[in-house]
Amino acid sequence: MTNKENQKAKILKYVAINDAGNFNTWNPAHLRELKNNEFSPDLGQRILFENEYLRIWEVVLLPKERLPFRKMELDYCWVAGSEGMVISRYSDGKIVLMHLEKGDSEFLDHEKKHAIYDLENVGQDTLFFQMTQYKGEQLFVKEKIQEGIKRNTARDL
Repeated sequence: MTNKENQKAKILKYVAINDAGNFNTWNPAHLRELKNNEFSPDLGQRILFENEYLRIWEVVLLPKERLPFRKMELDYCWVAGSEGMVISRYSDGKIVLMHLEKGDSEFLDHEKKHAIYDLENVGQDTLFFQMTQYKGEQLFVKEKIQEGIKRNTARDL
C-alpha cells in the first residue's frame, strides 16, 4: 500500500471485502444490473446547484437504500454530512466497505478513464453526502478563472 493509499485508508476507514475479478460472492441481481450495461451518469439524487463549471449533488441514503451502478467520467469530490457504513461495488468485481464520519471527504480523478460503481447504505442511520462534480478541463483554464474572479468582485455588486 502506498503512503497516499495508507493515508486515505486511515481517514476513510475502508476495507476491500472482495477482490477485483471475483464475482462469486455477488448478488445475482447486481450482476444482471451490470450486464444490462445501462448506467446513469448522475452522481447523486438531486442537483443543488449547477453552472458551466460544476454540479453540486445531494445524496441521501436511508438504511439499506442503494444508488444503482453509475458511470463516472468526470472528476468529483464528496463530503460526508453524517456518519455511517457504506458498501461500494465496482464493475471489476471489487467491493469496498467504508466507515464514514461526518466531514470525511475524498477527491476522485477520472481523467481519461471512467469508473462504474454503486453505493449502498449498510448501516442503521441515514447518510447524507454532498458531491461536487467538475465539468471538465475548462474549469482550470487560467482565463476562465480570472473571468470568474472579475465577475465576483465587490465593485460588480
